[in-house]
Amino acid sequence: MKIALIPNADKPRAILCAEQIATLLADNGATILLHSDLKGTINMPCAEFCSSYEELFSCCDCAVTVGGDGTIIHSARYCAIYEKPVIGVNLGTLGYVAELEPSEISSLTRLLNGDYTVAQRMLLDVSVIREDGTRTSYLAVNDAVISRGSLSCIIDLDVYVEGEKISTYRADGLLFSTPTGSTAYALSAGGPVIDPHLSLIELTPVCPHSLTARTVIFSDDTVLSVKCNSPQTSYLTVDGQVSVELSSTDTVCISKSQHKLRTVILKDKNFYKTAGEKL
Repeated sequence: MKIALIPNADKPRAILCAEQIATLLADNGATILLHSDLKGTINMPCAEFCSSYEELFSCCDCAVTVGGDGTIIHSARYCAIYEKPVIGVNLGTLGYVAELEPSEISSLTRLLNGDYTVAQRMLLDVSVIREDGTRTSYLAVNDAVISRGSLSCIIDLDVYVEGEKISTYRADGLLFSTPTGSTAYALSAGGPVIDPHLSLIELTPVCPHSLTARTVIFSDDTVLSVKCNSPQTSYLTVDGQVSVELSSTDTVCISKSQHKLRTVILKDKNFYKTAGEKL
């Protein structure tokens, strides 16, 4: 079995933990794949190195991340595209998506004999359509946020469903979340906690200038689009990792992605109990 190992290279503790995982899995017959950026950083002489993330995820059977939720989210896009399951070892602060703590890495040997289940989670397709018709698309694991720029002023955002305008929000921004992302930025913005195995789209206004603007839940077959009606620059941020400058002539479209995130489940745990403990 080929295991792609993706540690957060900025955390020495993650590198140390990754070395322990690599040794454990290799001793049990696995082939360890690493990105070539880790050459000279991680001590694993028998590992195979891949020159790109595309090669790494296309060649592996399963991915193991070591770090926080950000490390998992970065890898999740590739896992979804190449239909590979992923499991995270938590070295971050919260670790909602991670399955294991560092003290539990011995259970990773269960990957090698198929002693695990795989859960599927919904993702979002987020597209920016410019005035000339060009389209750039992104895959969101947690959320897509349309927000104001550096100036401290609210913006007007028109929301359309299937091309029909349904509302205008005056706010710092709008946040579109997957169920997985409901415990991330959406929770801080006042949104509900949603079971990550459901399939729906959550819209939460960020600091709305209204007493009635609240989270709205849409079915997963809804196609949403947003246009900014304010002259100042706004921004689209995807999963806190991609930032795109927007103008008033741009349209942002949000819909359920055909890709799904496949997460490895090794433990019988209740999501709501876990969320309560971490919160």
